[in-house]
Parts: sequence; C-alpha cells; structure tokens
Amino acid sequence: MPTRVDDLLRPGADDHAAVTYKDVTLTYRELRSRVARAAERLRGLEPGARVAVYAEKRLETVVAIFAVAAAGGVFVPINPLFKARQVEYVIEDCGAALLLTTAERARTLNAAVPTSLIEELGVEDQGFEDQGFENQSGATAPAGPIAAILYTSGSTGRPKGVVLSHGNLLAGARSVAGYLGHTADDVVLAALPLSFDAGLSQLTTAFLAGAHVVLVNYLLPRDVVRLCARHGVTALTCVPPLWTQLATQRWPEEATRGLRYFANTGGRLPATTLAWLRETFPQATPFLMYGLTEAFRSTYLDPAEIDRRPGSIGKAIPEAEVLVVRADGSVCDPGEEGEIVHRGPLVSLGYWNDPARTAARFRSFPPGAEEIAVWSGDVAYRDQDGFIYFVGRTDDMIKTSGYRLSPTEVEEAAYATGLVTEAVAVGVPDEDLGEQVALHAVLTAATTTPDELRRAMERDLPRYMVPRRFILADALPRSGNGKFDRAELRRQAVR
Repeated sequence: MPTRVDDLLRPGADDHAAVTYKDVTLTYRELRSRVARAAERLRGLEPGARVAVYAEKRLETVVAIFAVAAAGGVFVPINPLFKARQVEYVIEDCGAALLLTTAERARTLNAAVPTSLIEELGVEDQGFEDQGFENQSGATAPAGPIAAILYTSGSTGRPKGVVLSHGNLLAGARSVAGYLGHTADDVVLAALPLSFDAGLSQLTTAFLAGAHVVLVNYLLPRDVVRLCARHGVTALTCVPPLWTQLATQRWPEEATRGLRYFANTGGRLPATTLAWLRETFPQATPFLMYGLTEAFRSTYLDPAEIDRRPGSIGKAIPEAEVLVVRADGSVCDPGEEGEIVHRGPLVSLGYWNDPARTAARFRSFPPGAEEIAVWSGDVAYRDQDGFIYFVGRTDDMIKTSGYRLSPTEVEEAAYATGLVTEAVAVGVPDEDLGEQVALHAVLTAATTTPDELRRAMERDLPRYMVPRRFILADALPRSGNGKFDRAELRRQAVR
C-alpha cells in the first residue's frame, strides 16, 4: 500500500496511459521516470522545504507536484488564476524555497518574486525516454509529515494555507476512489484546478487505480465536450457553475456514451441542472459530494437515494465520520440545525503559520477528547436515517424580517423558473428588515425583465424570501476554484 504521495504512481501498468495533455500522452513508466529525474534535480532542497508550483494544468505541472514529494519536499500548488500580488503573498506566507513556473508566467511576476527563487518548469518536447530511475531506491528522499499546502481562494480574507499530510492525501484517495469505483479502465477528465482539493483529488484517485487522466484548461464549455468525445472520458467531476455552462452545450453521442459517472462538488447543484444531466447521461451514475479543503472530502449521497432524498449531501465517505453538532459539541437531534463537524484521518493538520485560526477551526471532539476534528462553519441538519442536508455557510445565511434563510433556497427557486442560467443570493443590510435579499443573475434571454423574474419566483417562495433587488450581469464573478465569488458579489450588492 502507498505510504506517501509519490507512491501513487506505482500501481499503474508500465505501458498504460497515465496522463495526457493536448497531443502528448505519458505512460506510467514514462511518468515515473520523468518524476524521478525531476526529483534528482531537487535533491539539494532541505527536507520539508516548500516548493510552489505556479502553472496551468500541463504535463510539467503534474511531474513537478510528484517530484517535490519524491524529493522529500512540500508541494504548494498556486492557483493559475492568481496574479503577481497573490503569488507573492503565498510565496512569503509559506516560506517557499523555490517557485516552479513557466517562462511566460515568470515574466508576469515582474519583481514580486525574487528571480533567485524561480526555476522554469521542464520543456514538454524534451523526450520521455526511460532511464530506469523508477527502479532505483535512491530516487526518493525521506518524506516529512507534511505533503502539501493548499491555499484557499481567499473569499473570506487573505488565502489560508491548509496543511495536508501524506496520510491525509492517501486516505482521501482510497476513500474517494473506492466509492467512485475507479479502475485502470477509467479515463478521468481533470477539469478543476490542481490547487483546489477536488482538482488534486482527480489526480490522486486516478493514479491510485492506475487510470488515465486527461488534463484540460478549458476556455469554452465546448472544449470539455470535445475532449470527452476525443478520449472516451468515463469520469467527470465539476462545480455547479461549470455544470450549468455544460448544460447549454450540444453533446454528441460520442461524447456521452463512455461516461460512467458524473460528480458535483463545491456547492449545491440546481435541481434543474441535475435533471438535465441525468437525461443527457442516462447510463452514468450521479454522485453529489460535499467537502471542505480542511478535510479534503466529507460526504457523498448514495446515487440510489437521489430521488428519495432530494437536496441531501448524503453521509460520511469511507474513513470519515461527519456529525451535526450544537455549539457546545453535543450531537443535534434529527431535524435540528447545527454545525458540520468532520473527524478521522482526512482531517488536515491545520493552517500554515496561523495558530490562532487553527485553534478556532480545529478543536477536540468530543470536547476534551484527544482527537482533533475540523469544525466546518457550515450549517446542516440530518434526518431520522442520518442523511445530512446542507443549509448554508454560517457567514452566508441571510436574516430578514425575523427569519433566517439559506441563499441556496432562493437560488433554487430562481433556477426553477428557467429564466436564469446563473444565480447567487446575498444578504444586504437593511434598516427595517435587518437584511434584504439581493439576487445576482444572468438571464437566459435579454428580453426578460427583473419584474418577470420576481413574479415567477413569487409563485414558489414565501414573500420574505423573494429578492427585493435583482442585479443583472452577463456573467457572475468566480473564485480561482471556479465557484461563485460570494464575497465579491456581496460587496457589489452594497455599493
């Protein structure tokens, strides 16, 4: 069994395709050899040194991540959408000894990062001849307790570095690959950023099973459709905004016939989008997942329960325990709202260089016990059978007219009208109401008016939940992980 992240490359059969980018595919033998060569070049690093990787998804990025682990370092994937100032912050915050990036990206950093820290990633066309490194015992260095630091998108302030051990990543890979049923026959389309826990999971779960990963940096939704057809993709995981875009595309039969499952993470999937997916991919199994970077993955809904338990995020994934608890740490009764608490081997080591925030989020459970759990900040309840229903973030909840409501309820009602393609509800301070509901929306037709949308939503929502303001746009801003940027949308609403 693997004991460290770079061990995940071992299960793959030598001549089986491991990873593809554009027109180049590396077999597992070639990938292992290239990782070993890159690790040799990193051998001068101190054990546990942080190495940042700042690049879009490409072969060199994957090689760099696993080479850092093989060299005994800590890889820090930086979101490719970050600009110079954000990259500078991550480099300084984690104390990176090295930044691996492309020549093009290095030029955009200007003086934000010292040139002495920057090293260019390898060249794609340098050849992938097997030099036998994967069979040499000296190809890896002793691994420290830390494998990676993943920086959040910073939607609630400056990015936080979540510290993950080798054990965290391996437990997550085993668990997720297990319930998704990954095998060497799978072709996984990696559409999410590798700096995002769910995006990194697409690599770890695929490599654990010896599967084939296809990397994509999509510019348009049709790029995803094209690659599904070209490579016979069997596994596709997206966040809700991408799924809603994909629902507007024409999917030819060659793009859908191989899909074994589709999965959603990063927020509630609108019921109308889920219905479209099930109709478009009738042979594919749907997986609705919930997770947080601090614990990698937390729950999934058994596909057999989707129709019986609409809106549920399911139960804990294998190797995890997920509960809904009161503020004092006692477990909530069925139907009672509380905070999601996750414990087990997937719980990360805390926040890098931030003991105060670590102490606030990572606490013993039950109170006074030795085991540390992560308190998510997410509000939920469970039903009589233990299935969990997400209500909202504690800082996203809207309080209006004496009621406490979830923005997702408002958003679902907006999607159900068929008049919007994107919708995000936020609370805006109001002297009389406490907060009023504002809805940011992208309309399906330019001729639709806010009054029409309001009247359509009034058919399904009580009056206090109907938005008082409608803020229309051609597209809604997203965080670096592809999620809607609620913090920015909240700022826009109060201007």
